[in-house]
Amino acid sequence: MSDKSPSKAPPPAAGPAHPTTPGVARTLERHPRPLGGDPLKRVDRPLVSLTGMVLNNADASAHHLATKRKPDWLRAKVPGGAGYERLKGIVDEHRLHTVCQEANCPNMGECWARGVATIMILGDTCTRACGFCNVKTGRPTTLDLDEPRRVAESLRLMYEHARLKHVVITSVNRDELADGGAGVWAETIRLSRGACPGMSIEVLIPDFEGNWGALQQVIDAAPHIINHNLETVRRMYPAVRPSAKFDRSLELLRRVKEAGMVAKTGIMVGIGEKDEEVLDLMRDVQAKTTTSQGACDILTIGQYLQPTRNHLPIDRWVTPEQFAGFRDRGLEMGFKVVESGPLVRSSYHADAQADQLTGVDRQVHERMSELIEGARARLD
Repeated sequence: MSDKSPSKAPPPAAGPAHPTTPGVARTLERHPRPLGGDPLKRVDRPLVSLTGMVLNNADASAHHLATKRKPDWLRAKVPGGAGYERLKGIVDEHRLHTVCQEANCPNMGECWARGVATIMILGDTCTRACGFCNVKTGRPTTLDLDEPRRVAESLRLMYEHARLKHVVITSVNRDELADGGAGVWAETIRLSRGACPGMSIEVLIPDFEGNWGALQQVIDAAPHIINHNLETVRRMYPAVRPSAKFDRSLELLRRVKEAGMVAKTGIMVGIGEKDEEVLDLMRDVQAKTTTSQGACDILTIGQYLQPTRNHLPIDRWVTPEQFAGFRDRGLEMGFKVVESGPLVRSSYHADAQADQLTGVDRQVHERMSELIEGARARLD
């Protein structure tokens, strides 16, 4: 009988280095810990685990798990233009941080040229470990109560000097906090509205673990659009969003609509779902968020792109024709706006959505007209 304890398996061989694009370099600088994480570490051991598939993805010989070559329709345009350069100049000069740059978003050039940017609050460490997400996971050490003021000041600079028209504010999950960070969320919205009265504000919020009092704090701060992404179809939740609940997210969207707000959600495709499951999700959203104020207003659908080899692998490339079909079916089911395309992300065309559904553009125009008329009256 041997007294030797079982030896640990050797760590997998290191895969090829990740391309050192500017966005990846910034991410690695901010997140010295390994990116991503085991997407199933916070749930009971499943009957069938995807962990081996994900963690062994560094093995280049497993060609079916290696990062797939992008098709031609996923090629983004090179950023440029006066609007882009103006906003980039302000961001660079004041060393502001945007999710657009951190995520190396393919739409950054188009969005910045339109005067749209995305920022993240509540730190850079998330208490969850979703299988698709490139944000560092762990237990955050601090809560920065001065962040709302600094965010509002940063937005004021972009608003006054670079014509920022619409901002999307998102955050990590802060499940260790009693309110999930809702207090910081609310103060950030209020101060940002005061600093940038002509700018529309969209918030992309977590589920606050079903703490509806925390959600109400965000609603009471009155952002123009409240977005909470479902991310994927119900069946894929254990692998993609192990700490979230599909029905809890639907209930959050229903409460947003019940409060009379503009509600928005989004999903990725190409991560393992089937087309019929996407249509089922659309039906669920419309059926289960319906209130006297209507149902969820906006849906975004985009192609999943694997951030690193330690994340869930891409299952398929969804074609532009399939995306167009999703858009048509979503509009038929009752969504007011459906942005569906390979490069679509949550903030894609977000300014146009705000103009269409919130009237903020009309309000700004009316206010400007009032100021001009007042100036003329004083001159007379």
